[in-house]
Amino acid sequence: MKIGLIINHFDWIGRSEDPGSALSEIARTAEDAGFDSIGVSDHVWQHPYMGGMEADELECYGTLAYLAAVTNRVKLMPIVSGVHFRYPGMLAKTVTTLDVLSGDRAWLGIGAGHYEEEARGLGIPFPPLKDRFEMLEETVRICLRMWEGEQGDGQPFEGKHYQLERLLNRPQSLSRPHPPVMIAGSGEKKTLRLVARYADACNLYPTPDLAHKLDVLRGHCEAEGRDYDEIEKTCMFRFSDGGAAPDPDEIIEQMRSFADLGIQTMIGFIPPVDPVERLEKIGREVIPAVADL
Repeated sequence: MKIGLIINHFDWIGRSEDPGSALSEIARTAEDAGFDSIGVSDHVWQHPYMGGMEADELECYGTLAYLAAVTNRVKLMPIVSGVHFRYPGMLAKTVTTLDVLSGDRAWLGIGAGHYEEEARGLGIPFPPLKDRFEMLEETVRICLRMWEGEQGDGQPFEGKHYQLERLLNRPQSLSRPHPPVMIAGSGEKKTLRLVARYADACNLYPTPDLAHKLDVLRGHCEAEGRDYDEIEKTCMFRFSDGGAAPDPDEIIEQMRSFADLGIQTMIGFIPPVDPVERLEKIGREVIPAVADL
């Protein structure tokens, strides 16, 4: 089993005189500790579950670009980009740039999006959910076509929501055949069907029905003629609740249960207190213990 880190709150900014150095220390600690990936939440306002709109929030892709410069090995991904935030061609170009400059380490994490208040607050269009799912499928198709061959497929795209005259992408991504695509969400009728059709990874939550969600994904794979085992199964995770220190034995036991279900990667939220010290502890006591699960 692999362990990833998601930086989803930025409370340490207000406690640091040099936020860039603080972020660098967190990222380098995670990389040295053996984390497989670092993700950044893609919001413009902090989520209500993490302190709400008055809390600090950094823009995702600017932060990922900074992380690319201060790390060498970890994968870098948005967790996840709401489809309403960016036009597809620009999104593909942004991920391509991150991939090129990081040396083949970028992923595209994407979903239908939520949190209407932040979008309305900053003047970002927020279409109805039905439209956002249609936009999600078109966006993934556009990105994959822009990553084809040496410079994209060069042809136009005519969709319901997006029309692009030429799918040119130069320089092309270093990741071949394309940066891995992770589609987030556990909706059984639409999201997991899109995972089966297009994605390299799913991103689920550790809810009591997790095994059922995986069974639904397997069924969609059979319907789409897709090998279920080709899709990396990832799941979100909390290293600890509140300010409590993480209990390595408890984390290891929980990860064994997830591995038994077929989860391959756990993506843990950054510890809310003393992140550097706690990430080092996870690297010493947890990552080696679950590597063979």
